Amino acid sequence: MTKRPGPPQDEYRSAPPGDDLFPPDDERRFFALNEAGPVTVDEAGREKQAHYHGHRERLRNRFREGGDAALADYELLELLLFRLIPRRDTKPIAKALLDRFKTLGGVLGAPAPLLQEVSGIGEAVALDLKLVAALSRRTLKSEIRGKQVLGSWSAVIDYCHSAMAHEPREQFRILFLDKRNTLIADEVQGQGTVDHTPVYPREVVRRALELSATAIILVHNHPSGDPTPSRADIDMTHTIISTAKPLGITVHDHIIVGKDGHVSFKGLRLI
Repeated sequence: MTKRPGPPQDEYRSAPPGDDLFPPDDERRFFALNEAGPVTVDEAGREKQAHYHGHRERLRNRFREGGDAALADYELLELLLFRLIPRRDTKPIAKALLDRFKTLGGVLGAPAPLLQEVSGIGEAVALDLKLVAALSRRTLKSEIRGKQVLGSWSAVIDYCHSAMAHEPREQFRILFLDKRNTLIADEVQGQGTVDHTPVYPREVVRRALELSATAIILVHNHPSGDPTPSRADIDMTHTIISTAKPLGITVHDHIIVGKDGHVSFKGLRLI
């Protein structure tokens, strides 16, 4: 039997990823096609890889053996970017993201257009980062869904912080609870400017009645990062309480979330 001729072996070594790996308008394909280049060989004819390939494998091994505790924040982000940008040194990109947004939470919470202002991050990679953020929020939300919220308070705080701490505008959210204090709905009721969002107490109560909720938890964020309640926050909370109480609806708490932490009105004895 004769051996059928095939393409020269060098074609397998030097060919960049094909169109089936990334769509034509995906910047990850651009990096693959324009930065990978042909595979070089040393004097003995052995292939030489880009300098970051060995680094990637070492980083993977450290994560495999020691988990996230073995890596710095920029290294965890770099490890994620390996998958999103497979043919480029991602350490400078990871460090640039953290320089810009300060924390991992800040990176994942940043709006996609702002992520794309960092060199090396295009629309597709920004979308992938937002997908990771969405998965994180869903995971945290699953920890409180169907449970007695007042008995899972730390999980409630973690979820609210993940969902709202890095929002660029004020957002007003309500957690609706049934008579067992189990979460039955989680809704954003309004979104405003960097320092104000309109809240209508009658609409809050009307929605609680529609859902047959007997208790609610109010949550909003301060994009400035400082969760200290304003006089307007306190007055609005008391108005909602006085509107809801005659209809048998209890306001358990009002939480204000900021990048630097959170405050509880109940904890501050404001309600």
